[in-house]
Amino acid sequence: MLTTVGGFAAAITTVAAAQAPSSGAVKAEAVHVRRACAAPTSATATSCFVLVRTDVKQRTAASIRFGAPTGEGYGPAQLQSAYNLPSSTRGAGEAVAVVDAFDDPTAVADLAVYRKAWGLPACNTKTEAGCLTKVNQNGAASPLPSPSGSTGWATEESLDVDMVSAICPKCHIYLVEAIGGSIGNLGTGVDSAVTVLHVKFVSNSYGTNQRKTDPALDTKYYKHPGVAVVASAGDSGYGVSYPAASEYVTAVGGTDLTKATGTTRGWKESVWPGTGSGCAQYVAKPSWQKDKGCSNRTDNDVAADADPGTGVAVFDTYDQGGWVEIGGTSVSSPIIASVFALAGNPAKHTYPSSYPYAHTNDLNDVTKGSDGTCTPAYLCHGEVGYDAPTGLGTPNGLGAFTS
Repeated sequence: MLTTVGGFAAAITTVAAAQAPSSGAVKAEAVHVRRACAAPTSATATSCFVLVRTDVKQRTAASIRFGAPTGEGYGPAQLQSAYNLPSSTRGAGEAVAVVDAFDDPTAVADLAVYRKAWGLPACNTKTEAGCLTKVNQNGAASPLPSPSGSTGWATEESLDVDMVSAICPKCHIYLVEAIGGSIGNLGTGVDSAVTVLHVKFVSNSYGTNQRKTDPALDTKYYKHPGVAVVASAGDSGYGVSYPAASEYVTAVGGTDLTKATGTTRGWKESVWPGTGSGCAQYVAKPSWQKDKGCSNRTDNDVAADADPGTGVAVFDTYDQGGWVEIGGTSVSSPIIASVFALAGNPAKHTYPSSYPYAHTNDLNDVTKGSDGTCTPAYLCHGEVGYDAPTGLGTPNGLGAFTS
């Protein structure tokens, strides 16, 4: 069950989800999960949006002879297939930044294991393709913040860099490690990724409760025309978190993703009940959003897999001891940021969150499922066309992510 405090799940033990991807079944069943990060404890604190499966056995790399795991979630080939992505031919020369809190001491070594297990090319030190560079929130190589300890942020960091590798294996990855989990520290990391590292694609898999100061934070940290800044919608069901509420970011909701044999696509999706969605309290509606049931910014713009029951395989030795299956909208944010990277640099003076609205035919419309009870219904129910939980849909190639 989900117990919410201030809009965030404080404790999660079971979630209704689709059957785990290791099975051919697609019927709904309960999966057991736990939050990696604690819910926010102050007005400025954030939480990462990672849900770890506790009913799937963790395994070390050595126990499966350093090969790809089975039964521990989707790998790169499955995600690329589901979203019709040219990952083997695109992304060279691009960099994706993921912004997190604290240091993950084993991030570089763990990513190398993940890439080798799934047959992705090793880090190319000449071109930086597939390489991971850690920096602090100011964009400098040192000093790095203190290790994440028991905060759970190392799990988030492993997930983020693994998902960038899965979707854009030719991309260079920056892991921007903030000194702590406050919105100010993480926002500084976003700003540094753009202004210091000159990255065009930035993923944020964290959130906090909405506040009247959100518009000011938008201007200070997240307003970067010509850059695809992406944020997770949250994992507590219907409701909006920040920075996903920002009018300048691409807000990413969550789906459950299952095989669908006999169909042209080969996959099907519905609204994941845990995804955040709704009408922002304090942020103005961007000009490209035309829905009539919310006068402010509506979350979300697009979506991707986030259901723990159809989760992804992640390798982490600092927090988890090896392979683990993970869900939450922390999965969907780096997926979408990396799809933007495959599509190429955004046009100057534009906000990439607007791109899907001009290319709706290049998305998989998600029309079923809900994440709560609301009025009007599209704010929490999947519908034909735009709906808040999944926005305009999920990637079907790169068309919706180009200017």
